[in-house]
Amino acid sequence: MTLEEQIAEAWARVRTEAPVVEIAPATLTAEQLAALIDHTLLKPEAGEEQIRALTAEAIEFGFASVCVNPIWTPLCAELLAGTSVKTCTVVGFPLGATLPSIKVYEVEAVAALGADEVDMVLAVGRLRDGDYHLVYRDIAEVADAAHEHDLLLKVILETGLLTDEQKVAACVLAQAAGADFVKTATGFSGGGATVADIALMRRTVGPTMGVKAAGGVRTALDALKMVAAGATRIGTSSGVGIMRDLRSGAPTATTQSEGY
Repeated sequence: MTLEEQIAEAWARVRTEAPVVEIAPATLTAEQLAALIDHTLLKPEAGEEQIRALTAEAIEFGFASVCVNPIWTPLCAELLAGTSVKTCTVVGFPLGATLPSIKVYEVEAVAALGADEVDMVLAVGRLRDGDYHLVYRDIAEVADAAHEHDLLLKVILETGLLTDEQKVAACVLAQAAGADFVKTATGFSGGGATVADIALMRRTVGPTMGVKAAGGVRTALDALKMVAAGATRIGTSSGVGIMRDLRSGAPTATTQSEGY
């Protein structure tokens, strides 16, 4: 089956189902939710003191990973050595318009510096153009490089820039190309994670592929709804506030976002 046929089949299947707009939050303990959170700091102005604080918080709360810009990879890998927290970094970030060969080089470079996971931005403009073969090759080359170095790969779709049909196409391409996760957004191009998008992505990729909700997840209630909709990882800069929400027994309380 061609890529176009796979996308058409997936779109025909998911569009017959009623969209999920609202959902009851999942029931998780603070520790269970913490294990799903990528504790994120991608601001360009972030300095070493902030990165050190980020890693300390991740260790304290038992987050899945810290997600940082590539320049901070060696520091995070050093600080997190011997802990369960992974070092996650980004490639082709935040626009996705970098050449595939450069994304591959980035993967190889951060792998050598101690990264465990990489979040790549797909070629959003080419996806919107319908150039599915280029988008597939872009992801596949990065996936091959990541897996060669035992790194987990998440593909950022930038859902705020896509129609539902394009979101389905991106999910199909990422899955076919061998990615481990599909992810909603960078947080830098408008839009972010929604219950409807997470549910759509989960219906498209099925039960085995990872789905990461990122962009605008600021409260415990936000995060628990994303998990209920099908997310298996949460990217947020509000992880500490989310943990305090849950530990205080107030998962509906709002927390101040750091901008991711």
